[in-house]
Amino acid sequence: MTETSLIEFPCEFPLKIIGYQQAGYAQSILEVVKRHAPDYDGANMEMRPSSKGKYMSLTCTLRATSQPQLDALYQDLCDHPMVVKVF
Repeated sequence: MTETSLIEFPCEFPLKIIGYQQAGYAQSILEVVKRHAPDYDGANMEMRPSSKGKYMSLTCTLRATSQPQLDALYQDLCDHPMVVKVF
């Protein structure tokens, strides 16, 4: 049985990554994203601190080419020690 995706590839796919605000957080996440999407332009990363400054939300909209690519990226981000949540 083959799995079918509800997403049509390739497509622009936004990922929101939330982590604790700390030195090197955005750069570290950018490295993970670029490992899976080498053509991602880090200048397009949106950064938004939480109202109390404890967390930093990063939004990366990348060109997704397949479900396995997204699955692997999502897993690497979830396993990252600086990440609290990935949407």
